Amino acid sequence: MGDKALFGGLTTSQMKEKLNVPKNKPVADYLQTTLIKGKDFAASMTNDNIKTKDLNTTTDIVSEHSTNNNEVAQVLIRRGIVPENLLAAEDVKKVKRRLNSEGKKLMGGKK
Repeated sequence: MGDKALFGGLTTSQMKEKLNVPKNKPVADYLQTTLIKGKDFAASMTNDNIKTKDLNTTTDIVSEHSTNNNEVAQVLIRRGIVPENLLAAEDVKKVKRRLNSEGKKLMGGKK
């Protein structure tokens, strides 16, 4: 529900398809930094509000999470960033592997 609220009604599966993310990989591994931060911010707000609003039921927590993702999406849209229209980023795990490899080369093959 959170992704659907963040991505203009598109589900996680639909976003994976749109971004050409392999089905066995998390969509977050292919999101640009702005969206990763937005998802994290919405999750953080949800965690805070679970405590401050004493949310106990799955329905209440899911509703809160959806609301927070929608609010994040609206802020991004007002700033000219449409979450579901951003291009995929390079797979974060590939970037980490490349950086580790390049770091080893710079260190003369040593770790």
